[in-house]
Amino acid sequence: MKQTTLTGIVAFGVALLILVSSSFFIVNQTENALVLQFGKMVHVVETPGLKLKVPFIQDVKFFDRQLLTYNLPVIEVNAGDQKRMVVDMYLRYRITDVLTFFKNVGTKEGLQNRLGKIMPDIMQEVIGRVTLSEMLSQNRANIMSEIQKKAQASAKAFGIDISDVRIIRADLPSENSEAIFNRMESERRQEAKQFRAEGNEQAQGIRAKAERERTVLIAEARKKSEILRGEGDSEATRIYAEAFGKDKEFFEFYRSMMAYKEALGDQTTTLVLSPNSSFFRFMGQNGK
Repeated sequence: MKQTTLTGIVAFGVALLILVSSSFFIVNQTENALVLQFGKMVHVVETPGLKLKVPFIQDVKFFDRQLLTYNLPVIEVNAGDQKRMVVDMYLRYRITDVLTFFKNVGTKEGLQNRLGKIMPDIMQEVIGRVTLSEMLSQNRANIMSEIQKKAQASAKAFGIDISDVRIIRADLPSENSEAIFNRMESERRQEAKQFRAEGNEQAQGIRAKAERERTVLIAEARKKSEILRGEGDSEATRIYAEAFGKDKEFFEFYRSMMAYKEALGDQTTTLVLSPNSSFFRFMGQNGK
């Protein structure tokens, strides 16, 4: 009898514990809670703390109230210059209306599925009015701002607030990129060829000009040297003439010594002359 009573008390305690635990739930500061009764929405709990619900009848779903990030799948759109672009982007959002969110999308996966359907249309609408160069310029911030505004207008039906949209990458498809790269490479080669031709033309002009200047400088230098040489010879002749006029005999003696030096300076030279030749007139006794 005692054992049966003890078992009943334990079972009652366990049942009571289960009942109590099923009657309370905790809401954290970083989340909101939605109370459901037989799958129908009852009310939203937005304040943190320990909360009460009807056990076994009501259920609770929790929704993050922090800023969330969703990386969208890569989207291909046509730019305003008819160039196909591959756009990789993400958006940041916050659940502001739990009832609307649960009613229209249910979960984060459901929201991502819906955003994945509406964002390509928004991207095409906005990017279709700009060129690829604008997407890669400082105007990119304005483009993202416009996308964010249009996405926010559509996202109100999902109970969320989109606070930011960022384009991670905006590029051409791989096949287009390769074709454009080949074309750019060909254009750079043509430019390089043109630059080389212009450089060779300029180099030839510079060399021709330098050659002309060189010829002129050499001619002027030769002209000047001939003038200086003539002036020097004239001055030498004048000096010789003055010296000859002052002392004729010394001048003759000097000229003879120079002649001896030139004629007899080389030991291999042999002269056959008469002893009475005037060439040796200064080698005789007393110069006779």
